Amino acid sequence: MDLFFSTHTDPLATAASTSSNGYSLNDLDIDWDCDFRDVIESIMGDEGAMMEPESEAVPMLHDQEGLCNSASTGLSVADGVSFGEPKTDESKGLRLVHLLVAAADASTGANKSRELTRVILARLKDLVSPGDRTNMERLAAHFTNGLSKLLERDSVLCPQQHRDDVYDQADVISAFELLQNMSPYVNFGYLTATQAILEAVKYERRIHIVDYDINEGVQWASLMQALVSRNTGPSAQHLRITALSRATNGKKSVAAVQETGRRLTAFADSIGQPFSYQHCKLDTNAFSTSSLKLVRGEAVVINCMLHLPRFSHQTPSSVISFLSEAKTLNPKLVTLVHEEVGLMGNQGFLYRFMDLLHQFSAIFDSLEAGLSIANPARGFVERVFIGPWVANWLTRITANDAEVESFASWPQWLETNGFKPLEVSFTNRCQAKLLLSLFNDGFRVEELGQNGLVLGWKSRRLVSASFWASCQTNQ
Repeated sequence: MDLFFSTHTDPLATAASTSSNGYSLNDLDIDWDCDFRDVIESIMGDEGAMMEPESEAVPMLHDQEGLCNSASTGLSVADGVSFGEPKTDESKGLRLVHLLVAAADASTGANKSRELTRVILARLKDLVSPGDRTNMERLAAHFTNGLSKLLERDSVLCPQQHRDDVYDQADVISAFELLQNMSPYVNFGYLTATQAILEAVKYERRIHIVDYDINEGVQWASLMQALVSRNTGPSAQHLRITALSRATNGKKSVAAVQETGRRLTAFADSIGQPFSYQHCKLDTNAFSTSSLKLVRGEAVVINCMLHLPRFSHQTPSSVISFLSEAKTLNPKLVTLVHEEVGLMGNQGFLYRFMDLLHQFSAIFDSLEAGLSIANPARGFVERVFIGPWVANWLTRITANDAEVESFASWPQWLETNGFKPLEVSFTNRCQAKLLLSLFNDGFRVEELGQNGLVLGWKSRRLVSASFWASCQTNQ
């Protein structure tokens, strides 16, 4: 059954236009043993020297043959590059990378300096803005804003003055729909998880989905349509969704979950799908099954989407609490979708920062393939989603090593904590490939063991979906 076509109607994704050059920031191989002190000192000492240094030391880039160019990210890399006045988009792009790394190093390195970080970020703000004409400039602007927010948040003088960006719910929904049409990033997780759910509950009369983070509830419209198409009348399967919200995320988050329930209920009524919706409010990040309404005979499905652009991230302790308690329900299926960010807890903030920069460079390049950077809709999506997404990831990677490690190891955690892998079906694999056929050729899908699929852009993995069940569940 083709789930994707039931919700994907915009032809934007098929009108891909991108550069023929195959390089981006993700092709750069940074030497992490280099010292950024010289770059930082030149910025701190004299702003004019930063503009036209004679022969400034920079992070060396190795394993590159000749010159790497990218019209999309605006980078130019040679085996030795001076930190001079940019004469092209490529040299400016590389210079921006150096400044971002220098700012990250100054904010958290061994010689941490708040004033030095402010100076570098001020210079970056002079060079870039979210409305610039190249991917690298726009990406640098979002990372600059994210680092600035970290600096504000860490301020001992006025922590109460920091405020996260807040957007109207209608803008969030509009931007989310545009993002779905520009890239398969969101729908890949939705499609593969929903197909796995359909297969797991094929013979069940009552289905109970516990959704860790329901967001706008877009995922469930296609599931309802699929359920109605295969069962009608007395044999129709009853669907119940319990959506969690946390007081720690604020009143707007609670209101959004309630509004999602109203929309889903109205949609279910319109197509004749038996449906009920519960909103489970948690006072803390801790989850307990006692807060759920459980009905005998229901097949329980746990849905955990950790890859979606969001305004406030959930801590690993919150996810662990949710999955640990969910295991006691003996779920028939656990769907886990998360970002493939190569974070290693013991590598330090600077390494994590550059990996994150590579990750978002790939995301930006993939967006360019779906919608030109000159299109106002692209800027709208970046403002509402990409900027806060970058800022929240920067907050995550400042966490302690054990917490950072958790972001990249959820499948390992499940396997060692009472869950067993469920094999991905042939149908699910085919549908994932069909989804990608609607977008640019740069996207790819690969198998992750026997129970997972990974969406990638060229050589970079973006998001993975894996499927599990409680070890006590009989399949």
